[in-house]
Amino acid sequence: MRRPLIAANWKMNKTTAEARAFCEALLPRLDGAAGGAEAAICPPYLALPLVAGLCEGSGVGACAQNMHYEESGAYTGEVSAAMLLDAGASGVVLGHSERRQYFGETDEALSRKLPVALAAGLVPILCVGESEGERERGETDQVLRRQLDAALARVDGAALADVVIAYEPIWAIGTGRTATAEQANDACGFIRALVAARDGGAAERIRIQYGGSVKPGNAAELLGQSDIDGALVGGASLDPDDFAAIVAAA
Repeated sequence: MRRPLIAANWKMNKTTAEARAFCEALLPRLDGAAGGAEAAICPPYLALPLVAGLCEGSGVGACAQNMHYEESGAYTGEVSAAMLLDAGASGVVLGHSERRQYFGETDEALSRKLPVALAAGLVPILCVGESEGERERGETDQVLRRQLDAALARVDGAALADVVIAYEPIWAIGTGRTATAEQANDACGFIRALVAARDGGAAERIRIQYGGSVKPGNAAELLGQSDIDGALVGGASLDPDDFAAIVAAA
């Protein structure tokens, strides 16, 4: 059985005081209620040590929203895997569509980040997904294949199952629109087939999330699909009640 992972991607939201209030409200709601699901919070860098400390011993992980592939150096504004570990992170989101669109994140950069994260013991959450235009042109499979082939190119077969892949159709992120359960499951199934082409055992173990306007009202249907192993939650993750409800749905 693949253990579902529900991750809260706060993006550029919440001060440290707000992060503390969120964790203090969320953790009692999850105590004994998460069942077999795993939960993680992905706060801004400044709140990462605080969130990691507050969640210690709770079973809730703390993940960063990005990292650089170099160990150190003249990379102003960047953080390394070692710095994330020092801050208490257990994982890192890589390749979110907003990073690709607004900050020039490339497939080549991701292919260098994935093995560095894995070697450091960080769980990488690799984001992939198509734009509205690409879906309308019937290019979803082509886009997913290109993104995954590039990002996973330097990942050894033995480590494939340690990657978490988040399928996030760009047209559903922050728009209120959600892929239907069938659309989401089809895409996640295609992703699993791509992994299976490299390693069948890894494909059975790898966790594939769905992300894109996930909320309490649609979580159970999405998370009940055969190839969806969790969710990367944006807007709904900013409210502890909503996030706890999505975790419970898993």
